[in-house]
Parts: sequence; structure tokens; C-alpha cells
Amino acid sequence: MKLLILNGPNLNLLGTREPDIYGKEGFESYLETLRGQFSTIQLEYYQSNVEGEIINKLHQVGFTYDGIILNAGAYTHTSIAIGDAIKAITTPVVEVHLSNVFARESYRHESFLTPVCKGCISGFGLHSYHLAIQSFLI
Repeated sequence: MKLLILNGPNLNLLGTREPDIYGKEGFESYLETLRGQFSTIQLEYYQSNVEGEIINKLHQVGFTYDGIILNAGAYTHTSIAIGDAIKAITTPVVEVHLSNVFARESYRHESFLTPVCKGCISGFGLHSYHLAIQSFLI
């Protein structure tokens, strides 16, 4: 099984950015934990702060990978284009958020991605990625 974890804007700052909300661990070290826990799955990782690069990556892998785990960050609430890209591909996408977006500002309660994703996992910190990987195994 081949999965892509695709992180959007500001997620390159995990571990230092608002640790009370997003935790103190950087994503790259957590990725090694995931790879150890799911050693039979090929996990690839890509992060970009640029909306168009996220769309390009979805197009690049969206017909050949078994799944995509997408944390689009703030683009979740603003990007119709990323939602359209997800609709255009055949690879299933699971939307992930570290924080419980529904316990935060009201503008974070709407997602342009959820309606076109296989599912949405929100509020479990970095463990949200673990849960998303498991969703592809059931």
C-alpha cells in the first residue's frame, strides 16, 4: 500500500508553532514513528505553503496511490480549488486536522474539502495521522 501524507501551510512549523494547540513535536520526527508503526505501508510525505503546489501534488499522485492524507491547514476553509482537485482525482483522500476545528474560531467550522473526502479526522493531535492511516486499512 502506498500513501501520501500531504501537509499544507504553516505545518512545517509543527513543534514550534503554537505548541499549546499543535503540540511540541515536529512532523518529521513523528513521520518516523508512523513509518515504524506501519512498516508494511509505503508512506511518502510532502509539505507546501503554496496552494498551487498542493494541487499539483494531488494531480501527480491522485490516480496511482492507494490513499492521500491531507492536512490543508487554513486552505481547508478557503480553497475551492483544492476541493476541486480532490474531486478530479480517483485516489481517496482523508482530511486531517490536529486541533478540534469545531472548538476554535467559527470560520474554521466550514471545510471546502470534507464533502469530497472519504472522511475527516479532527482533534487528536499528531495521532490524527495514525487514525487516518488506519482508515485505509479497514
